[in-house]
Amino acid sequence: MINAPLKLIIAGNHDFALDIPILRQKISEASRLETLDDALVKKEYGDYGAAREIMDQAKDKGIIFLDEGSHRFFLKNGALLKIYASPYTPSTTSSNEWGFQYSDSHSFSIDSGIDIAITHGPPHGMMDMSAERKRIGCPQLFAAIAKAQPRIHCFGHVHEGWGAKLVTWRSQISNSPSHFADIDNDRSTNIETLLSINGSKFESPEEKRMRERKTAELNSRGYCQIEPSIDNKGSLGRGRTLFINAAIKGHGDLEQLPWVVNIQLLAYAPQIL
Repeated sequence: MINAPLKLIIAGNHDFALDIPILRQKISEASRLETLDDALVKKEYGDYGAAREIMDQAKDKGIIFLDEGSHRFFLKNGALLKIYASPYTPSTTSSNEWGFQYSDSHSFSIDSGIDIAITHGPPHGMMDMSAERKRIGCPQLFAAIAKAQPRIHCFGHVHEGWGAKLVTWRSQISNSPSHFADIDNDRSTNIETLLSINGSKFESPEEKRMRERKTAELNSRGYCQIEPSIDNKGSLGRGRTLFINAAIKGHGDLEQLPWVVNIQLLAYAPQIL
């Protein structure tokens, strides 16, 4: 259990037991192929709504399941945390056979002033390159992020895209935002990627030694930490966004490092010590 007073979670495409229409669709399709024992189905997936009940019960442990939309949390230290969450990702098939997916487009209604956007999938062009060397992030999500410019956007889904990038936006965002037109790459920084962790055959012996030393330190610590120059006056947000692909599952087990990021939040009341 993570030692934190507030733990926020969202669903993803494999969590179809939380997506009731898709769960009904899967069971209906399976029933047409073979006779299913209702008790066996419930044992495997639970009854309709059972997974959501488990999520709701987790509140007692400080674990909050977020539905799509904006959320506000008043923290015990006097800070206000503003979150946008969405589990939705583009479908790679016409049948939308996984949970929380869409075929054509989806509206991500992200308010300005959001501190952290938490989505299951990446925006198009941001650490979204699949193993097949295809960008599978969502263009609509990128457009919404570019317009709202949250301080942090964290996501997963594309395991090969693990890493972090601090992006500086151009002063004018286009009507149809894209990672080509609306990011000032000269003022943006790749913080970490799988390549910087794993290396490549083109690195020099000295580069390899430095990389291996850094990687050993990270593995010993157990996480990657980011402490950019962030204050509550806009160093991040409305100009800059920290993107983090936090997918910790690699090709096998949970083998990719989690992230720790320190930011300051606006106070909503005198600090409670």
